[in-house]
Amino acid sequence: MTHEVTLIPGDGTGPELTEATRRVLEATGVAFEWEVVEAGADVMERYGGNPLPEQVLGSIRRTGVALKGPITTPVGGGFRSVNVGLRKVLDLYGQVRPCKSYEGVRSRFDNVDLVIIRENTEDLYAGIEYEQGTPEVEELLAWIESKGGALRHRDAGISIKPISISGTRRIVQFAFDYARSNDRRKVTAVHKANIMKFSDGLYLRVAREVAAENPDIAFDDRIVDNMCMQLVQRPEEYDMLVLPNLYGDVLSDLCAGMIGGLGMAPGANFGEGIAVFEPTHGSAPKYAGQNKVNPMAQMLSGMLMLKHLGEDEAAVRLEDAIAAVIREGKSLTYDMKPTRDDPTAVGTSEVADAIIAKLA
Repeated sequence: MTHEVTLIPGDGTGPELTEATRRVLEATGVAFEWEVVEAGADVMERYGGNPLPEQVLGSIRRTGVALKGPITTPVGGGFRSVNVGLRKVLDLYGQVRPCKSYEGVRSRFDNVDLVIIRENTEDLYAGIEYEQGTPEVEELLAWIESKGGALRHRDAGISIKPISISGTRRIVQFAFDYARSNDRRKVTAVHKANIMKFSDGLYLRVAREVAAENPDIAFDDRIVDNMCMQLVQRPEEYDMLVLPNLYGDVLSDLCAGMIGGLGMAPGANFGEGIAVFEPTHGSAPKYAGQNKVNPMAQMLSGMLMLKHLGEDEAAVRLEDAIAAVIREGKSLTYDMKPTRDDPTAVGTSEVADAIIAKLA
């Protein structure tokens, strides 16, 4: 069977990472037909200033599966995140970020095996913001004061945090379904319901309702700041975390740090009939074209894509090949060596070569 897949190279180092990943995926023996479409900062001028052209969305809707390289998100200005835009337009509400230890990766932790399930469309990342000094902010501040919630400082920007019953219900049910199909033992809902009683409080209430409907999987909940502490003290007590958007983003990076960094952290985004696979790290534009960056997170995202496509045997072989290369410690990029100036470090494409050799 040939799988038709949308391939989005991304920008910065994205094209190098996706090319290396394409090569190792094809080396598994699985047949692909790639439809290459462009998005990101590097192609904006060609598409009237739009970093997310309509043909990208059309291709993903048609194939139902995409492998995406990282895309630059400007800090503090410029266009809005392409990643956020993609998730909102395609309603990719469920993000999966596995965090798993591999022998040979330098870390203060051993045998971490956590899965982060992050709600992808609501919360503060919904992008409902009002700039300081605008009439909209003045109206909102006046409304806040009318409700007895006067602010000490009025020179504020405002972001709104929507969390819905329906959005919460579907992401928590998604977490239980994922647990069931991947032999996970427990789901932990993470929140700040002790302070934000009408947003996070709603999230927790609905999560508990969904948990009661799925009694075959263990369930508990944790306040987000306590969760951070417990993760670095005793991560072995946790299996799967399901979180609102912002907490999911933050804690998945924390968990990535426990397994060696974002270079080892794959990701997947799921909607109804659509799945987009991508690493959780950024595009590192300063390293673009240097054949330098670590492709493991992108390749592990490709491994998750193989599982989604029903190619379980190929997924296992690819993960085993990646693990073997890491364990040997020879064909690794600079960030995975004992020191970052290690002369034995290899480039992105050489890592792919070593993994392909293991698959042969």
